[in-house]
Amino acid sequence: MFPNSEHVGESVFGAATPGSSDVTDQDKRNLIAQWAFDTRPLLSRFHLWLEDVEFEQEWTDSPEITTFAPAGIRRCLGMAAAVTALGTRLFGAYGEGAGKDKSEVNQVKKTADAISAYVMSEALWHLTRNLPENHAVMVSLGEGLMPKAGETPEMGANPLLGFGRVYARPAVAKFVDDEVHRLLNEPDRTFDDFYAAVRERGITIWGAAVDTLENTSRFATGAETGPMAVLHLFDQPLTVSRPYESYMGSLTVPRPAKRAAEEQAVLVDFLTPRIKVVDAIESAYPGIARSNIHVWTLGGESRAKRLGRLWDEWSSLGVHLVEDGWPAPTGIPVFTDSGTYAPSFMVGDWKDEHGRMHVFICDGYAASAEAMQAASLSDVLDVDVSMALYSPKFGLPHDEEYRIMHLDPEAPDFAGRLAQLLGEEVDTATSDYYRGAIREAEESNLPVGERVLRADDFFPEKQWQVLAALGYMCTDPYTGIPGVTQVADDVFEVTSVLATRRATAKMKFRFRLMETMEQSRLVFSPLLVRFTSGEDYRQRPVKISDSGRIRNELQTMMSQALEHDGDNIRVHFDRVEDDVIPPETQAAYREILAWYKENHPTWFRWLDLA
Repeated sequence: MFPNSEHVGESVFGAATPGSSDVTDQDKRNLIAQWAFDTRPLLSRFHLWLEDVEFEQEWTDSPEITTFAPAGIRRCLGMAAAVTALGTRLFGAYGEGAGKDKSEVNQVKKTADAISAYVMSEALWHLTRNLPENHAVMVSLGEGLMPKAGETPEMGANPLLGFGRVYARPAVAKFVDDEVHRLLNEPDRTFDDFYAAVRERGITIWGAAVDTLENTSRFATGAETGPMAVLHLFDQPLTVSRPYESYMGSLTVPRPAKRAAEEQAVLVDFLTPRIKVVDAIESAYPGIARSNIHVWTLGGESRAKRLGRLWDEWSSLGVHLVEDGWPAPTGIPVFTDSGTYAPSFMVGDWKDEHGRMHVFICDGYAASAEAMQAASLSDVLDVDVSMALYSPKFGLPHDEEYRIMHLDPEAPDFAGRLAQLLGEEVDTATSDYYRGAIREAEESNLPVGERVLRADDFFPEKQWQVLAALGYMCTDPYTGIPGVTQVADDVFEVTSVLATRRATAKMKFRFRLMETMEQSRLVFSPLLVRFTSGEDYRQRPVKISDSGRIRNELQTMMSQALEHDGDNIRVHFDRVEDDVIPPETQAAYREILAWYKENHPTWFRWLDLA
């Protein structure tokens, strides 16, 4: 990926792409100046000096497909991913959970999530000041709310950018935000009503799927590989109509294998027996040894019930089930404890030093945002991705779980059908839980009832475009892209990637911090975190922007405690688990908010404390 480019001229990402052999000093100065000019809102916000940019780009074979975002916005998105990676790695308590117990690791994870979500949100706010006047960015899917395997409910209440967060010029943001509130609060209001209203107003919404810190546990314990920031921007909103996170079964195969199966009138998707998937791979890659078909799935004892049958099925076919620590073609060991998104970039084929063909595929399941993000890259990576809806609990083996989500929750024999699937009698609480999970998916406008799902099923218009922005906090084993690297006392290199259907680009930025490390920590930290860490908010000059920043922070860090009443937000601290935010921190937050409300009532008229 990303060989030295020989292309010289205008890039789809809006910057001249110097050739590998004829770059002049003037070319380099022009490149740095262009990026510095277009991304100045972000560089200024985070007090960074851009010293250098290295830029490489690959073109696809479809140059007629254009990207939907203007060149300056595209650069800002690449920069947003980079500064999120930088700020999180430097100030997100990287590695401070190593050797700690589960509760302490959880607090480190929340610190990291808070920093990453805050930096990404601030970056989006500043870059969207330059959006076309009738455009808005709206978060449609955000990863981080749901507890994962082995986690308790409070562990899922992580800081995140979730559904309905709107970034746009003030008048546009106000209109879209009002429509989001109608969608959430009016029982008969549908996504189609919402979409029709914004279109009638002449507003274009770019939807986003966001995971500001992928592989949070690995970040907290100081793993050298994996953590990254992921932002996918689409030229239309996803059809999701309320906050939603669950699990999805997911199978990603190289598109040549999909085409080979189609030529033999064979359907290959997530529900296909894996022997037929192997047959398709062998048809597409004649002579390939089954031991050179590498299948990546999540691993670990906690996933044995969910994926044990899948592991056995693949093993019986003689393929290589990728184990934790297996060296990727990059030479870097992969991991299987988490991280279902990044392996998608390795799906495909390659030849080893002996000329033997290898094929890599991904199978199993992912959280809904990660699954959708990976699926939206299908055309970018020339892969085929199929998904199946699972319940949030995901208690059955992978090949049975999807059947639960196909049950009719209103059917009189629902409990009996559920008992058949679970293989045991179910009590009222269990029946109500699964009935609620299916209804939640339906109310969120998920395409319930389909055999499998593809990315197209999540968009109101089947023709759609994606712009993916990735920032690497630590090295990625699947592409070999390095993480944040310190090159001097206050100088750091950060790599980010932009990907569209037309082209993929890699940018390596060299940043110099314009403040001391401690001052930079304040620049990258939420105000509420700064104030609870010792900064005296009573002595600090108050700006009107503090109102918007604190509102944003409350929505990011403790959304479960907020009650929205028109433009007002009422904070219910009794809804916050002590394991989510310690009692002393909650008390400090209440004191800070009460002081702002009392001393700056006009700017904080939107705030109520329950």
